[in-house]
Amino acid sequence: MIIERFRADEKVALVTGGTRGIGLAIARALAEAGAQVIISARTDPGGSESLRAAGHDVEYRPADLLEHGAADTLVQGVVRDQGRLDILVNNAGIADHGATEDFDDARLDRLMSVNFDAVFRACRAAIVPMRTQGGGVMLNIGSISGFISNIPQKQSAYNASKAAVHMLSKSLASDLAADNIRVNAIAPGYIMTEMTAGGFANPDWAPVWTDMTPMRRAGTAEEVAAAALFLCTDASSYVTGSVLTIDGGYTTR
Repeated sequence: MIIERFRADEKVALVTGGTRGIGLAIARALAEAGAQVIISARTDPGGSESLRAAGHDVEYRPADLLEHGAADTLVQGVVRDQGRLDILVNNAGIADHGATEDFDDARLDRLMSVNFDAVFRACRAAIVPMRTQGGGVMLNIGSISGFISNIPQKQSAYNASKAAVHMLSKSLASDLAADNIRVNAIAPGYIMTEMTAGGFANPDWAPVWTDMTPMRRAGTAEEVAAAALFLCTDASSYVTGSVLTIDGGYTTR
């Protein structure tokens, strides 16, 4: 049955930035599909508790991906303790807006450290364990900002970080296909989460975001999670190197 291909029973999944927003929704989807889920973030405001309260097999592991060794340590720890890692979702990310001429090195280093460097390091750490166990799935959360230049806010550094995530995903997909390791990315548009709440509250930004979205609304974290479940399970067994856009049609304009 096709529906069975969306199951993740007996799979071990790690979701970074998994305690809120899109990451928490993806973790919930994987848990509902039967996976044993480890979520990670600097803090847990209640995400893991809410999943366990729903009866899911979820563990929270703190990690600050601004630290150079954090992504490696996180992945290696899951492999050591669980014996395998079947699904890696690199969702952790930060947003920082501002004119390029005012964007200093400290802000640039922080943005790239989380949005790209940690993604690269986590993928790198997962390759050998996944290859050894016979395969696995990596899903990286990019953004429509990796395709287009957002307006009215200025965010050249953020856009570049997400474009790098897209190309990393495509390159790894090519490199690792022979090892039965699939690598894809998701490019969300404007999704209503804690991270975007300030933007949607901005009277100068929100109307533009809505006007440029043909569906005339923000997306939900659950809508992104449904697509993530597809890409993390055998439902997408012939999909690798893709960047799936979930944006209400924003990038069609």
